Amino acid sequence: MQPTVTSDAALARERRTERVGRPIAASDSPAPAREAPLAVSIRGLTKTYGTTVALRGVDLDIREGQFFGLLGPNGAGKSTTIHILTGLVKLEGGAARVFGGDVVRDYRFTRRQIGLAPQEYNFDRFFSIRDILIFGAGYYGIPRREAGERADELLASFDLYDKRRQKIERLSGGMKRRLLLAKAMVHGPRLLILDEPTAGIDVELRRRLWEYLRRTNEGGLTILLTTHYIEEAEALCDEVAIIDEGRIVAQGAPQALVEQGGERLLEISLAHPPSVLPQTFPSEFDAELDGDVLRVRTPQPRKEIGQVLNALYAAGLEVSQVAIRESSLEEVFVKLTGKRLDAGGGESPARPFRGV
Repeated sequence: MQPTVTSDAALARERRTERVGRPIAASDSPAPAREAPLAVSIRGLTKTYGTTVALRGVDLDIREGQFFGLLGPNGAGKSTTIHILTGLVKLEGGAARVFGGDVVRDYRFTRRQIGLAPQEYNFDRFFSIRDILIFGAGYYGIPRREAGERADELLASFDLYDKRRQKIERLSGGMKRRLLLAKAMVHGPRLLILDEPTAGIDVELRRRLWEYLRRTNEGGLTILLTTHYIEEAEALCDEVAIIDEGRIVAQGAPQALVEQGGERLLEISLAHPPSVLPQTFPSEFDAELDGDVLRVRTPQPRKEIGQVLNALYAAGLEVSQVAIRESSLEEVFVKLTGKRLDAGGGESPARPFRGV
């Protein structure tokens, strides 16, 4: 019987959208690729609240046009970091720059570059949602007519135009979450900061927001996302940084972090398993027999699958199913922080790590 081959990692790869680069001018020979300039540069950032140390020398770079994720458990320092960038919290040590401007000395410039969608709703309940956006734009000196045009465009983009004359209490939780994003974007920022943007909304709306954010990022907007949903970071982000107890403990593309810190193995179901592996099975393979399942740890499971199957057939063993198991970003997160994020966005102690 031919074994069935499946891969857990294939699902994660399908969810991740391929990034679309900006077109380059035609020429006889292509120009060498250049790194995009920095949108955010953080060096040695420290912050304490009384006796609680929130940040312990954070260094972080985010390039223009990136979709960057800041991932960490509750109390790790995510919100403190973004609140320093936006001027809501005063830094104690280190420096932070946004598009070249210092967030302390050049605060008028840096705050104009940023749109923040916070975790909490911050709407005035006395105004219609259209007026909420218009007044929000007015804080940045945008004339009312232009602000109205921007408001209408954003409300249409977020499927809220039919509700434009409604007060905030008439909106559902998902509508309020979309309005937060629209309010953050109404003044045309170059950097959009999303603090847990999909917390508490249903799966269908979360996916729709993902698609809108992808399109927005592909249009050139730099996005910094903090999230408890590891699937969200895997699906959206070009690069992620994992922060824990006020320190950056890992940074890189999601797949690169998985490859560096995760495990890979072949999980092979045997039709008639022996009590122990035959001596003829090559000792070079890191193999473990658990009931009717043989687990073979290897850094290149797709490359070595043929050799392992041939060795099993040569030993007279019948294979019924083969699965390629690869660590997820969540498992790397657990390995680095010792904590596991639950579906509701909280954290719980990590269970013992047992393979992949």
